[in-house]
Amino acid sequence: MSHAFRELLRKVGSGIHTNENLTREEAAAATRMMLLQEATPAQIGAFMIAHRIRRPTGEELAGMLDAYDELGPKLHPVSTPYPVMILGVPYDGRSRTAPVTPLIALILATAGCPVVLHGGDRMPTKEGEPLVNFWRGLGVDWTKLPLERVQQVLEQTGIGFVYLPLHFPLAYGLVPYREQIGKRPPFATMELMWCPYAGEAHVVSGFVHPPTEGMFQDAFARRKTPLFTTVKGLEGSCDLPRERTAIIGLGQFNAEFERLHLHPRDYGFEGKNVPFDSTSQVLAAMQSVLQGEPSELMNSTLWSSGFYLWRCGICSSIEAGIVEARRLLTGGEVMQKLRAVQEAIAPLHLAH
Repeated sequence: MSHAFRELLRKVGSGIHTNENLTREEAAAATRMMLLQEATPAQIGAFMIAHRIRRPTGEELAGMLDAYDELGPKLHPVSTPYPVMILGVPYDGRSRTAPVTPLIALILATAGCPVVLHGGDRMPTKEGEPLVNFWRGLGVDWTKLPLERVQQVLEQTGIGFVYLPLHFPLAYGLVPYREQIGKRPPFATMELMWCPYAGEAHVVSGFVHPPTEGMFQDAFARRKTPLFTTVKGLEGSCDLPRERTAIIGLGQFNAEFERLHLHPRDYGFEGKNVPFDSTSQVLAAMQSVLQGEPSELMNSTLWSSGFYLWRCGICSSIEAGIVEARRLLTGGEVMQKLRAVQEAIAPLHLAH
């Protein structure tokens, strides 16, 4: 048993009237002890559920991210005219709406803005379809590539994926606790902010509940994050909704946080979000989009990609971003990018 961890556990688990917030340094220490399994399983489980009930503070999330920076993987900086966009989406996947995140990544990389994603396999408590499975269905299997190989693919194609089980086994070792406690712990919130890239980055964090966005802002400010975007997206992802107003935050260190409300009807994209019926159904729809064929998923892709092409600085407006995304898709350039990623990975698999 870790006596040092027990003291931190007492602070977060002492009850509604006597619990105390952890300092940034204490949160980093607690996270470090959990990642290294210096705390016992009983202590780790107790901490996760107590922290979940009490809710983390922005300062605590900043400390948790500090520990991830210390012990986790980092892709090295690549040469690019735009900050690398880090798309932070829930690790426990999708179950209600079809994702367009892989298509957004391909479009941005085609236009010249590199993208890094991160996640793992099917994960409690939601057990939705993880991003890595959609990539695999598109012919890109990230699950067997060592980090140095992911680095090569990022440099060659502008897309990389940090796969938790292989690249950050310390964090993956905490996944079983999610199933055992039956709730998403604060780690699941912190992951949305994590940046496994050492160069100039633009962190995009999806969220569901408004209080979470406030935690993001506080943690990003404490960590002096240069550039970030928050998105109340589909199932907590970075995908913009079409059935409601998209609530977005534009953040920059030492600048006032800017609120953006995007109405899909103003851009001609109001409608139903494409439902998730099966992985095969979604993959077939993605292939149709990559072929440049009109569909509801094409509309969802254009809506989200148009925003991100503007936000990353490639296009002067969202309208121009939508036009550019459509051009890249219908002209076959995004499909060419996908094939380039497939080809970059294929010989790497053969080498292993």
